[in-house]
Amino acid sequence: MNTLQAVRFLEKQIRNPSLGLPQEIFFFVSRLTPMVNVDLLIKDKKGRTLLSWRNDRFSGTGWHLPGGIIRFKEDISSRILKVAKEEIGVRVRFDPAPVAVNQIICSHDTRGHFISILYQCYLLGEFIPRNQGLTELDPGYLKWHNRAPLNLIKVHRIYKKYIAQDKSDNKNSVKY
Repeated sequence: MNTLQAVRFLEKQIRNPSLGLPQEIFFFVSRLTPMVNVDLLIKDKKGRTLLSWRNDRFSGTGWHLPGGIIRFKEDISSRILKVAKEEIGVRVRFDPAPVAVNQIICSHDTRGHFISILYQCYLLGEFIPRNQGLTELDPGYLKWHNRAPLNLIKVHRIYKKYIAQDKSDNKNSVKY
């Protein structure tokens, strides 16, 4: 099989790239090009930051900001809204201008290079994490944090200054 035939075979395995890729193809693509993702900075009225527990072979185990990789031809705002719905179960509003844009290069190759865009998001009302059936060490468990926890996943340590609660900094306050 030549390269063109291999590419055509792979393309036949993908129904609609805007809905995501099969895992094996996604991992292959992630070894060839940077992934672009959004991360959501969500604060409550008390200045706490909402984090989710994660446990995967690429990012490791620990707390992280909700986030997701932008799909092919997907609008950034659509990805932000989908991440909020999928990871925390509610709609959010967000500032259109990102808080930060970071490049993350990991020591491993698969899922090893990201352009991460951080957006300030706002809850539309009071939010209590729905963790029914989950323990604090289960992936997807949500918890409010006053400061960056020691077990923040390595790639999200770039966000420590945004997670820290600073009452003198009104730009991190929640807008209702």
